[in-house]
Amino acid sequence: MSGTLIICLVISLFTVISYILAKIPMALTAVISLAAFVLFGCLSPEEALGFFGNANGIMIMSMFVVAAGLQRTKFVKTVANSVNQFAKGSLVKVMAGYVLVSVILSQFIQSPMIVFGIMAPMMIETCKSMDVSPSKVMFPLGISAIATCSAFPLGSGATVAAELNGYLTASEYTDFTVALTDPMKARFPLVIVCIIWCVFFASKFAPDHKVENSGAALEKGRKPEEKPALPPFQEAAGYIIFFAVTIALLFQRQINSVLTAPTWLICFIGAVLMVACGVLKGKEALRTLNLSMYLLFVGAMAMSGALANSGAGQLIGDAIASVARSVGNPYIIGLVFFLVPFLLTQVMQNRGVMMIFIPIAIQACKSMGANPVGIVIMVQAACLTAFMTPMATPAVPMIMAEGNYSFGDMVKQSLIPAVLFCIVTVLWTMTAFPLFG
Repeated sequence: MSGTLIICLVISLFTVISYILAKIPMALTAVISLAAFVLFGCLSPEEALGFFGNANGIMIMSMFVVAAGLQRTKFVKTVANSVNQFAKGSLVKVMAGYVLVSVILSQFIQSPMIVFGIMAPMMIETCKSMDVSPSKVMFPLGISAIATCSAFPLGSGATVAAELNGYLTASEYTDFTVALTDPMKARFPLVIVCIIWCVFFASKFAPDHKVENSGAALEKGRKPEEKPALPPFQEAAGYIIFFAVTIALLFQRQINSVLTAPTWLICFIGAVLMVACGVLKGKEALRTLNLSMYLLFVGAMAMSGALANSGAGQLIGDAIASVARSVGNPYIIGLVFFLVPFLLTQVMQNRGVMMIFIPIAIQACKSMGANPVGIVIMVQAACLTAFMTPMATPAVPMIMAEGNYSFGDMVKQSLIPAVLFCIVTVLWTMTAFPLFG
């Protein structure tokens, strides 16, 4: 084990401990750990600076502005009132509506962060009208977008089988092929369990925090400031910009065949237009930018990058492949290949873990003469179902900001669904896609 790897693991361990103890703000912990990774050679200065301009970070900040622009219009209140009339005070019915829409959007938009950014403003307004803290609902709304992303062969999900077949071809193991509907077949039970958990149970385990954006004025015993209605042009502009951004994200692939339109640029243009058209004043837009959350995101990216550079993922993956070849029970093999990537993705970005573990899983199956289809889909599902820490996926810092969650809040809320998702995925996938025979 190299000295750089040991140093990287020690810094990562102290970072996580600091998050848990919460003696200093998480954003401060994040930037201290980033500096430590650079000082001790785990990251180059150029890599560290690159995280501040990361495309996902720009998307997060841009979506805060776009969402704030929509909140400034009458639309979110109209939606919230309509939802409340339908739900008749039932939080379960409210969650059912928002979670189902979130799951549907997650099949067409590959970024759970974007889906959450679209849904959160309407959910927040509904919470206000129901006198419910957003902290009760932001976590389930977020994981409904994360855990079900690209589960069906629609939109971005249509490319999943092709991507996995690419790994099989690169590994020269083409005796087996992932069919277009195989990822859906493998992940469908997880999607159902996720929806049931988010709708009926998650809010019961969520903390009841006062969220600064919506409750600070009420805590002081006065009504929150009511802003005057927007003029007709700005009101219409708010609707048009928000839905234009949403539609552009849905049809991004088609747009990219004509124009160069990466996801971050679509969101960024939407944010700029919200200010340029007068939906938000410049100072209002700046107030929506959550600097603490952004620094937390940058620190999470730094830890992920440092661990990837150190070879920690490859080292763990090789050990897992060795264990898998020595174990005869396919369910235990499946459990190992779900659980380890799932846990590793809590501190490394999911795409990086997938790139390490899918080839390792294929090579392990190749050496055993086993069918790799179920295993590679399960590794992918494990990586996409990471939601316990801010390092797991860019959506999590956004969820923490809107729900006012601490690191401990996220972990506590995640334990039961994580266990459920693991059990359901392993048992179903290893049965539907047996390794042998």
